Amino acid sequence: MLIGYMRVSTEGDRQSTDLQHDALIRAGIYERHIFEEKASGSKDDRVDLAQALEYVKEGDVLVVWKLDRLGRSLSHLIEIVSHLKSKGVGFKSLTEGMDTSSPSGELLFHVFGALAQFERSLIQERINAGLTEARKRGRIGGRPRAIPQEKVDAILKALDNGMSKAAIFAERLRLGGQP
Repeated sequence: MLIGYMRVSTEGDRQSTDLQHDALIRAGIYERHIFEEKASGSKDDRVDLAQALEYVKEGDVLVVWKLDRLGRSLSHLIEIVSHLKSKGVGFKSLTEGMDTSSPSGELLFHVFGALAQFERSLIQERINAGLTEARKRGRIGGRPRAIPQEKVDAILKALDNGMSKAAIFAERLRLGGQP
């Protein structure tokens, strides 16, 4: 059975699913088997997508008008299609002509997967190179300390000398510091 999924990014009248809807109907999908969503592709909690992924069963094919209607990114798209494959469900994109139920579509999907992995590796390589260069310049990444090291040392020394936490807290307030 063919199951359709379509999405537009905004609620209201600014965007319409008409173009996607018509293409899915022409592809042979029954109206009652089309899931429609009006939500940003960047959202993690796309309810209708989750329902469509839950609804499909082995032997079905999930059809979208265009790849970008399904996944937030290439890696997210690959994650979804891999999930479908593990359930025995095919995937088809009308605009790009991708159909994982055919050998050429399966090959194309694997090429996309390899490209996504390559992209992740390049990003990680650039991040690591940038961190290494920053360390050479004496810069340490990460969030700045909430309390400077001198104050931490003073607090630890006061605790070692028997001062209570409440007394240290009161002293910081008296000196105009934050709690």
